[in-house]
Amino acid sequence: MSRSLILVLGVLTAIRTEGQKNIESQSLMWYGLFTTLELSEKWYVQNEFQERHFVRPTAQHQFLIRSHVHRVWGISGWETSLGMCLFLQDANDPNDENRLTVPELRPHIELAYKQKLEKMTFDHRYRVEARFFHQTNTTRTELDDGYDFGNFRFRYRLQMTIPIWKIAQDRRVRLKVSDEIHLNAGQTISKNVFEQNRFYGGFSLDLMPALIFDIGYLPKPCNSQCLM
Repeated sequence: MSRSLILVLGVLTAIRTEGQKNIESQSLMWYGLFTTLELSEKWYVQNEFQERHFVRPTAQHQFLIRSHVHRVWGISGWETSLGMCLFLQDANDPNDENRLTVPELRPHIELAYKQKLEKMTFDHRYRVEARFFHQTNTTRTELDDGYDFGNFRFRYRLQMTIPIWKIAQDRRVRLKVSDEIHLNAGQTISKNVFEQNRFYGGFSLDLMPALIFDIGYLPKPCNSQCLM
């Protein structure tokens, strides 16, 4: 394992330990469907459809649709992307009686690097996103017209992917484990600069070469001011 990867793992572990002080943990299940359309050797478009719900108790949390265009930079393993996401966000507390679904728009830019070590693949993803929340009334029980800018968010995710079962020539089941940190920036951000540390574990199934289904579990640490 390279020194840089060991260093990243160490930093993530330290941040995770520090960031979990005085926060609540909420476990979720994530389901995702990913489609890829290749435009050329250097360009492709990916679409995501994800459903997320709380485990205990079972309650809706999010549904999202994300589309992004990628540019691959040769054989170096680096690529960039630009995209937009629509979130349909329910309450962050599964016991909250207010179940208003609030839309959120998130444009993003991204830099990613894939590092292969034997059968494992490590993905380093650096993403910056802007968050625009649908306006609500003062009690957050009804939607109003328009969107308000919330904040910028800086994200770094380290993900490990391991093939564990070959179904056919172009179809495999893979194990995915990742850790991602989130940092907020903006005029409205004062206390929750370090917002989240997401640890995720799940499985990925190739339904066909350009269609992938994911299912995973996320013990989500989140402070009282956190919005996904």
